[in-house]
Amino acid sequence: MKPIIFDKSDGQQLRINMISPWLKHHYAELGLDSPAKIVKLSLDGGFTCPNRDGNKGTGGCLFCSESGSGDMASAADDIRQALDSQIRLLSDKWPSEKYNVKYLAYFQSHTNTYAPVEELRAKFEAALKASDVVGIAIATRPDCIPKDVLDLLSELNEKTFLWVELGLQTIHDETARAMNLCHSRADYDDAVRRLTGRGIRVVTHLILGLPGESREMMLDSVRYACRDIGTDDGAGGGSGFSSGFSFCPGSGSDGVRRIFGLKLHMLNVVRGSGMAAAMPDYVPFDSMEEYIDLLISALEIVPPEITLHRISGDAPRATLIAPEWSYKKRTILNNIHKEMRRRDTWQGRLAGK
Repeated sequence: MKPIIFDKSDGQQLRINMISPWLKHHYAELGLDSPAKIVKLSLDGGFTCPNRDGNKGTGGCLFCSESGSGDMASAADDIRQALDSQIRLLSDKWPSEKYNVKYLAYFQSHTNTYAPVEELRAKFEAALKASDVVGIAIATRPDCIPKDVLDLLSELNEKTFLWVELGLQTIHDETARAMNLCHSRADYDDAVRRLTGRGIRVVTHLILGLPGESREMMLDSVRYACRDIGTDDGAGGGSGFSSGFSFCPGSGSDGVRRIFGLKLHMLNVVRGSGMAAAMPDYVPFDSMEEYIDLLISALEIVPPEITLHRISGDAPRATLIAPEWSYKKRTILNNIHKEMRRRDTWQGRLAGK
């Protein structure tokens, strides 16, 4: 079987359908000046979560940092100020004059659909009015998308590029209870059906290394997230940006309706989290090699049209407890790509088997 190479630009031979080159291809197809670099600007919109404010629980998810897993996000009363702060922060890495940079406004911290719909509208639309912002990504919980919020998301999806990130984390409800997620797999299933029924792209978050989960349990979560969603009766709605999948050269489609993207997080135990207090000695993976082996096994069962938005961990070194090596993001990524070439494998090689 011939390997799928998802991106060959810049001398790369990527065997993973990573979101960055996907976006580059996508916006080039729409006529955006090429070459372009699409950069996410991480925002803290000032929201909270229903398992922090007592609506469903307190203390937040056990693994969540004090910032609501938005440690890199910029917070400001004014969304424009927060965007400018992120642009300045990233300007050394991605100078706009060199890369023709465009931006996605990424509402990252806490639950970004957990507020009155008019507050959400004001913040989302303020972000989209900023120059060079060409789309929006919204991270939330699967149990926090009431109908009026779904209607707003559908409206935004008609006029801009949008995806919604859902924090599933695991399909195993016993793990979800132990981690104080305060939502279930059934909540996730309902949210996916309703969002995709409106033509809205869904990116699913999974965490690898949660306490009590075996290798096979983690791979079961990956298989489940990548399954055929099926149809949603009477959901209706359309999108100015087609809900059909767009593919990088060399990949194909089996015609099955699936999520748009996947985030595979390595569990990081961080200071200030409930896990740091309850399980201070817990180490998710004994070595980088153990994590890479699991991650590649997961990638092999992910269908090739699903975009990968994260394949490692990303906690600030100052707050990281374990694994002590997980801050070495570039080393981890380089070793993943190197090992995939060594094994002559690729994303989707075992999908459906």
